[in-house]
Amino acid sequence: MRFVFYLADGAPELALQAEEVTGSAWLPFDEVSSPTLREKLADSALNGVVVALNASAVIHDGNGRYLLHLRDANKPWICEPGCWSLLGGGREPQDRTLLDTVHRELREEAGLAVADLEPYAVEHVTGTDGTRVPIQLFTGLWNGDPARLPLTEGVMLAWVRPEKFPHLTMLPATRELLEQHAADHPLPADGPTAPAGIARAEAPFGTVLNVVGVHLYLERDGRILLGLRHPDSAYAGGSWHVLAGHCEQENAIDCLTREAMEEAGLHIERQDVELVHVVHHIGQPKNPPRMSLFFRARTWGGEPVLREPDKCTQWKFWDPTALPNDLVPYTRLAIAKIQNGELYSETGWPT
Repeated sequence: MRFVFYLADGAPELALQAEEVTGSAWLPFDEVSSPTLREKLADSALNGVVVALNASAVIHDGNGRYLLHLRDANKPWICEPGCWSLLGGGREPQDRTLLDTVHRELREEAGLAVADLEPYAVEHVTGTDGTRVPIQLFTGLWNGDPARLPLTEGVMLAWVRPEKFPHLTMLPATRELLEQHAADHPLPADGPTAPAGIARAEAPFGTVLNVVGVHLYLERDGRILLGLRHPDSAYAGGSWHVLAGHCEQENAIDCLTREAMEEAGLHIERQDVELVHVVHHIGQPKNPPRMSLFFRARTWGGEPVLREPDKCTQWKFWDPTALPNDLVPYTRLAIAKIQNGELYSETGWPT
């Protein structure tokens, strides 16, 4: 390797070694006069265009609140240590697009799924090496409880209104961007209202919200499709489980068809599914209860493929009489009940 070109948003000062070179210059691509050098630069796509390789999400609830992430203060090697920031991170080889990147980062950092994320802007921040780093920002609606999210990085997540931004440790660029987003999404004159489909009224005292999950019960020649979860998965790492996901701002069957395509490349029509079992279960006493809906797909299109290798490492059809030992317990229960024609079961509740 003769040269490494590092493209940055802004040219740093150079300290030349006189015994090696006598001068230097930063040139736009169009001003490179050497034909051979131009050809090499063109072949390597080093054309002077700064391309974002990081993605973050501006998540708001439609009522003027923004979901912010307090990053670790004792890790100087990370970006924005000790600052309130947006969830997100760098693109990885398995990400086809930056939208894939931001969806993966939300799952990995906070177990969070946000539907209908849209591109919003490009933010420039100073990276750990002192250069300016472009970050593609997406925006979307979510209206949940941050305290219930399984945060794997940083200190905490919280809803914050724009009037609190000046009192938080936050990069100026992030603050300006969020304030601009708030200006672009003004609240109605009569105060906050809920996004479409989200109830404004508070739940009655004592109500505990239940997480709703959908699960695909897929049989072929009497065998059931199971996926082996990635060892680093936040839930049931290294265990077998049916294809599953949490409902976002959508109905359960739409969630099922979306998850089937996103995780395994399976095309399922809503008229081809039927509810075959419901498990109402709970883990630790302080965990939110979960209502797990199991849907059978009578027909489908495609063969199971690994669309999310960071979540699932293998798909396999199993004989229901010889299921793997390391199968998620409530999934084992549901399969047995479905085989027996029972529609409802409970597990994990104190007796």
